[in-house]
Amino acid sequence: MAFFSFVFLLCIAHSPLSRACTRVVYKGPENTVITARSMDWKSEIDANLWVFPRGMERSGEVGPLSTKWTSKYGSIIASAWDIATADGMNEKGLVANILWLVESEYPTFDPQGTKQGISISLWAQYVLDNFATVEEAVNQLKGEPFVVVSDYVPGTEKFTTLHLSLSDAQGDNAIFEYIDGKLVIHHDPSYVVMTNSPVFEQQLALNEYWKGIPGTVMLPGTNRAADRFVRASYYIHAIPQSSDIRTSVASVFSVIRNCSVPFGISSETEP
Repeated sequence: MAFFSFVFLLCIAHSPLSRACTRVVYKGPENTVITARSMDWKSEIDANLWVFPRGMERSGEVGPLSTKWTSKYGSIIASAWDIATADGMNEKGLVANILWLVESEYPTFDPQGTKQGISISLWAQYVLDNFATVEEAVNQLKGEPFVVVSDYVPGTEKFTTLHLSLSDAQGDNAIFEYIDGKLVIHHDPSYVVMTNSPVFEQQLALNEYWKGIPGTVMLPGTNRAADRFVRASYYIHAIPQSSDIRTSVASVFSVIRNCSVPFGISSETEP
């Protein structure tokens, strides 16, 4: 009888002046799917784990035009400053992760208009509450039922610019980015890595170049997002394929640690 094992991992490390996050998805034997991400952030993020039940009444929290919904699925999430869902998994095995992308530019939200909006802090939670699979989320969100409304990172003058990754229990993946005010969706089971800049389409092109060079010979080693993308892409496919979940989890953690920015290393120019 076929079965799947789905694990969501979160590794948090605080590196001064760095916004260097990496997300990977491992697909192993017996339908094992493991999603992991690092949170290398320039300052301390107040974070907690929250468990949300089904049936919660939700609002987009942007005023009278806030989109409203009732959660279909329960979820467990990691919060940021206890106001945003940064990462989470719902009861169907759908995982959402938000990472920094400086190129993000969201459509203009008109509070006096007709189109509904949702705070960027609830973008990932909306997906976890409403969808069971990546395909279901893509089919719904490509119609842009709302405008994502961003704001400044708490306690800073840094405007929040994020992109969203989704993975599910079947191993499907999708990346959502707002570029020049337009939603761009990359949907394919092979999209198992996401980092930061440049935009995802360019990351794929850079990774194709490095595929021509054996990873055992040379891999880019800086903390730049493009380099981390290449390393993560190589190692997530190179680690052992094991039916032992402990071995698989340890292997995925080793990939995340390889791509994490060492403590105390800063980069003001590379997110």
